[in-house]
This record gives sequence, structure tokens and C-alpha cells, in this order.
Amino acid sequence: MRIGILTVSDRASRGEYADKGGPAIVEFLREALSCEWEPRALVIPDEQDQIESTLKALCDDEGCCLVVTTGGTGPAKRDVTPEATEAVCEKLLPGFGELMRAVSLRSVPTAILSRQTAGVRGKSLIVNLPGKPTAIRECLLAVMPAIPYCIDLIGGPSLTTNEAVVKAFRPKT
Repeated sequence: MRIGILTVSDRASRGEYADKGGPAIVEFLREALSCEWEPRALVIPDEQDQIESTLKALCDDEGCCLVVTTGGTGPAKRDVTPEATEAVCEKLLPGFGELMRAVSLRSVPTAILSRQTAGVRGKSLIVNLPGKPTAIRECLLAVMPAIPYCIDLIGGPSLTTNEAVVKAFRPKT
């Protein structure tokens, strides 16, 4: 089972500073998931065409059931991760962004500036996260209960969670 981790940052992609977002996602997923999985981690610049092609490759070619992005979700001119995500998805899932902003607002009033979103491409779920490691963890804790069931619904593999960290919700049949 593959999970894509995509850091979108001009400066990190140029090596001007270390990527902290991607490793924060990997760390959380290692704690939260109880199933076997392998990361496909990449760092790319804030270029919409490159984000789109990378998302497509992670979903279509690499077979990632989940692709988690970090960075590029603010209001700055170069922040285009949500636009790229929307361009490659067949279905958008705005509830993910709504929940992440609501949770983040408890910590920082500027969470209203964040434009995280999520969507489905084939059998892959794409989720946009903010760039700060503490916000990444906070947002993933909020949305992770719904992620395994969403992946079930779109025909992906069965993700299981470490219930000491986060409990996946699946309706009783």
C-alpha cells in the first residue's frame, strides 16, 4: 500500500531550507496507521502544472491510495495547491477543508486564510494540509477518522489505524 506525501514549496525544493512538512506527515502516519504502507515522498516548487502532473503520477502511476500534500494553501500569489488539486480530481470533498479550518481556528485566528481541500481521483484520495508541522498533526488528527472509510468507498485498500492515536470510523453493517 502506497501513500504519497507531497511537499509544495519553492524554497524547500531549491534546498534553501529543510522540508519539515513532509517528514511531519510521515511521522504522523507511522503513528496512526497499523497497516503496512510505504511512503512516496516528493518535494516540488509552487508551480501549478508541476503539482498537477505530480498528483496524477502519484495517483495513476504509483497507485497511491492516499496523497497528502503540505504547503501552498494560503492566499499568496504562488499558493496554488488547492487549484491543482481541484483540477485533477473528479469529486471534491469540501468537508475536509471545513473541518481542518474549524480545528485550526482554535489555535490561530489566521486559519481562515487557509484554503485546504480534498478530492477523489480514481481510487485515490488527495488531502491538502497546511505547511506547519504542528498544524499538520492537528489537521490529520481531525480528518483521519474519515480517511479509511473514504478510501473504502472509492475502491482503495483497507487502511487500519492505531486506535491509541486515532480511531477510524466505519459504519456498522
